[in-house]
Amino acid sequence: MKLILTQEVSSLGAPGDVVEVKDGYGRNYLVPRGFAIRWTKGAEKQIASIKKARSAREVSDLGHADEIKQRLEGLTVTIPAQAGSTGRLFGAVSVGDIVDAVKASGGPDIDKRRIQVSNPIKTVGAHQVVVKVHDEVTATINLDVVAS
Repeated sequence: MKLILTQEVSSLGAPGDVVEVKDGYGRNYLVPRGFAIRWTKGAEKQIASIKKARSAREVSDLGHADEIKQRLEGLTVTIPAQAGSTGRLFGAVSVGDIVDAVKASGGPDIDKRRIQVSNPIKTVGAHQVVVKVHDEVTATINLDVVAS
């Protein structure tokens, strides 16, 4: 089955890429979740707009990626969250919360799909989160989760 990716899929490619996958994987996973659309001659025209949007969001070169890495690693991001008396959160800190907190603390805009959280953040205290700025550049953000 031939598909056009609309979002980044780690094992396949980036938005705008035309990929060939097994029928079941495409029909049951990629298309229903909105990760891809079926390839047609009409959809082929959408590739240009998808790639244009991707290039606008993407970091252009390694120098720019290093600059963003320095800005991110220089930040200390504070996230207020509701917590119990033992320091355990009511829920977890989401990737969207991290993006909003970075932006509020004066950091650059980052795509939430580039943030990698190894374990869900469910406690008050200091945590570290990895951001994949570029294919070759990763930054570590220091988060301070406080009870609100």
